[in-house]
Formats: sequence, structure tokens, C-alpha cells
Amino acid sequence: MNQDFQGKRALITGASRGIGRQIALELAGRGARVAINFLNSQSQAIEVAEEVSRLQDQLNPTGSDDNVVLLKADVSRREDAFSMVGEVCSRWGGVDIIVSNAAAGGFRDLAELTPVNFEAVIRTNASPVIWLTQAAADHLSRLSSTSNAPRNGKVVAVSSHGSRWSVPHYGAIGASKAALESLIRHLALEYGDRGINFNCVLPGIIATDAIASMPGADGLVRAAGERMMVGDRTLTESDAAKVVAFLSSPDSDLIQGQTIVVDGGVSIRI
Repeated sequence: MNQDFQGKRALITGASRGIGRQIALELAGRGARVAINFLNSQSQAIEVAEEVSRLQDQLNPTGSDDNVVLLKADVSRREDAFSMVGEVCSRWGGVDIIVSNAAAGGFRDLAELTPVNFEAVIRTNASPVIWLTQAAADHLSRLSSTSNAPRNGKVVAVSSHGSRWSVPHYGAIGASKAALESLIRHLALEYGDRGINFNCVLPGIIATDAIASMPGADGLVRAAGERMMVGDRTLTESDAAKVVAFLSSPDSDLIQGQTIVVDGGVSIRI
């Protein structure tokens, strides 16, 4: 493990399980303070916080005990997003990295979709990146920094395969993720001059709990694995988390408004 995120403060939404959990561990393993957002999965969030603490203790056994915080909040609610960012900034003096990862929706055909269903999916999967940015922009902006050293705040969103490809029972979620990618580009346009980077990671089909609950999940995961062009590698949550970490680092300062596909080449095959 390295300490290239030493002193950085990261807020990760939907971090109690799946890719969000792995992102929390990846950033903590590189030295970041980590705020773990959850809504319903409190016991899992506590387990992630304990794992994060162990990683941080390994990196810096004599360091502060105040390097991880649990935040229960519904990120689809603007007031919850503002309150959560405010708590992080009050506790740690600011925030450097926002990872918008929380997602929901349920798997249903568009023929069965209701306005209530669709609006709920958009509110949870697309809207939060707006509210989080509004709440954190002054802290993320290098123009607000009291330090003479240039720094870029980072906002990274996690999209999904359904934003670009048609997946059974996934229409509403796919549309919300396509909207998320568009919002990232427009946030880059509006806030980029303030020294904030906005980018998106689009993982391929990974055998997470969320994917496992999809109808026909085993077939989707198997088919994606067969189409990968990276030898006998299997796509994992860690692969996605490492790209999130890269986009959260100074090495990505000149990457702006992009969606990075992490799928082992599946999407470029005919």
C-alpha cells in the first residue's frame, strides 16, 4: 500500500457494500480519511468502517483515531446531501474527494414502469451528484484553498453498463445512469474553471450483490466474462475502485468530463 492520499478527505455515497465498499477500502488503503455514507445497510456500513480503520492503522499506527465516519443519509434528498457534506467539512475542515456511487431502482420492464418508479430512480441515481457538488463546491475548489499549493478537488461518479447498452429489465436504471454521465460533463463545464475535476467510471458486469438480484444474472456475468480480452482475468470490484482512485488523484488533473469504461474490452467487441 502507498500513501498518495495522505491528508485527503473523501466522502463516498453508497459505501456499505459492493463497489462503494471497495472504493472506501481502496482510498483508505492509500491514506485517505473516509466518510462512509449508507441508508439502510447499517451493519454492513459498520463492518466497512472497521475494515477502513484497520487499513489506516496499518499505514499510520500512531495517527489520529478520527479518520473514518459513518453518515446515514438519503442522497436523493438535497437537504440530506447538504447536511452530510456539512458534517464532513465541520469535522475535518473540508472535503477533497466526492464519490457519487449510491444507486437504486429495482429491475422491471419499461412496460411496467410508473411515474413514481421512474422519478425515484432518477432522484437516487442521477440527482445526487448535483446536490453533492452544490454543497461541496467551495471546499473542492482550488480557488478557495488557503494553501499556495495548487490542488484540484475531485468528483467521481459510478455509472453502469446499462447507460450505453440495452440490458433486460434495466431500462429505468440505464436511463438514469446515462443522465448521470451527461450531468458529469455539464458539471465539468460549469465548475471546471474553479479547479474541480468531474469524471465517471463505468464498470462492466461484475458479480456484485446488486447484479446477483437481476433476472438472468448468471448468464449476463458468464457472457461478459467470455467476451473479455484480458486473458483469464475476471472483472472485480477492486478493478473499478482502482480507476476511481486514479480519477481522485492529482495524476488525473487533466482528465475532465470523461467516462472511463472498465470492462476488459467487452464493449469494443462486435
